[in-house]
Amino acid sequence: MIVAPESPNGDLWQRIRTGYAMKDLNSPLIKRHEKWYANHPDYVLRMSERAQHYLFYIMEEVDRRGMPSEIALLPVIESAFNPGANSIASASGIWQFIPSTGKHFGMEQNWWHDGRRDIIGATNGALDYLQKLHDQFGDWELALAAYNWGENGVTRAQAYNRKHHKPTDYSHLRMPRETRNYVPKLLAVKNIIADPARFGLQLSKIPDEPYFATVATSQHIDVKVAAELAGISMDEFIALNPGHNRPVILQDKDNGNVLLLPVDKVDTFRTNLAKTNQRLVSWQPYESKKGESFDKIATHFGMTLAELRSANGLSKYAQESNGQTLLVPIPDDQPAADFAAFNMHPSAVAEMYGAVRYTVRKGDTISTIARRFHVSQMQLREANHGVSRLHVGQHFNIVLADHRSDRRRHVATARTKTRTSLRKASSVKVAYNVPQSKQPN
Repeated sequence: MIVAPESPNGDLWQRIRTGYAMKDLNSPLIKRHEKWYANHPDYVLRMSERAQHYLFYIMEEVDRRGMPSEIALLPVIESAFNPGANSIASASGIWQFIPSTGKHFGMEQNWWHDGRRDIIGATNGALDYLQKLHDQFGDWELALAAYNWGENGVTRAQAYNRKHHKPTDYSHLRMPRETRNYVPKLLAVKNIIADPARFGLQLSKIPDEPYFATVATSQHIDVKVAAELAGISMDEFIALNPGHNRPVILQDKDNGNVLLLPVDKVDTFRTNLAKTNQRLVSWQPYESKKGESFDKIATHFGMTLAELRSANGLSKYAQESNGQTLLVPIPDDQPAADFAAFNMHPSAVAEMYGAVRYTVRKGDTISTIARRFHVSQMQLREANHGVSRLHVGQHFNIVLADHRSDRRRHVATARTKTRTSLRKASSVKVAYNVPQSKQPN
């Protein structure tokens, strides 16, 4: 068992350094990724700033399980600690779980909530999965390859090598390019964290102490109201509670709600919640009719069409209802809504994601592909790991223009009867922009 001692100077980065236990690889890919990070100091600094919300909790869990502290750095290469990150393969959260694996490890995903973005649930699920893979394959390099590629991929590669009388360790397996780069990326990050000054980089300071604490509530509550009661910004609240898809957080009938708040804001939230007289929920379910115009629905409830789409995760091209239930504001003179029978049509969830896989043809360039799909060249490169060279038959991931905005974490706030007051009280809050720029494979 490996346990990194608490840093004597209260520096979480130093605690991580003392817990390093993975063996080094003799791979030129490590140097390549070190160079990439060294050439992107702003990226590294932003990553370290986001990490301050989550890294202490992750490191505590890594230590508790006796894992090498390098495992705590895995979100750097998965998501740059952006809990709103979504991949072209529909992976989500700081640990980038795909839907099926997330569900297998207890991360519920529905219209209201995506457990893959929950900090505690996803971290525990990721570490459980990594431990399972380590137990299965016997070392951390193979476990990490399986985390990226899938355990079946590693198993098949080992079977192939056995059949051909070859070694079955990490360095001898045939892997996809992304997987071949995966462990070297992590080791490059390890080296940079060990001595950032050597690479001309700066890390945001992170104290070796808890950043957040859990708070239980037993009521439905607007995201905006919860943030106000805690005395924190919407951005801060969503950074700690990124799993919520809608502007209202529903009470779990069995377990209530568990919110994450900065340690020094827990008492503020509890005190303000106990004494507040304001309405905690400003939204209600509306059973729309099939073919009903979204524009008319928005007007009826004093919203703009953009606000209706944002609150309900609808594509900007969606014009008519398919009969789903929608979230709309509650007029001031109406009582709080009953969400018990809230019915969400599955297509409303599907509409939140949109991407195509394009095969490069003769004569294609990054510029012509970008123009064809109405995306920028930078967005195209970001969705494809910074690729700069094309060859015929190459596959390109393209996030469609409308879904780049739809896949952002939108939170609209409202409690109003008129469109004018809704605009004043609300305006859509964009918490996270995705996908994040990643270093090339």
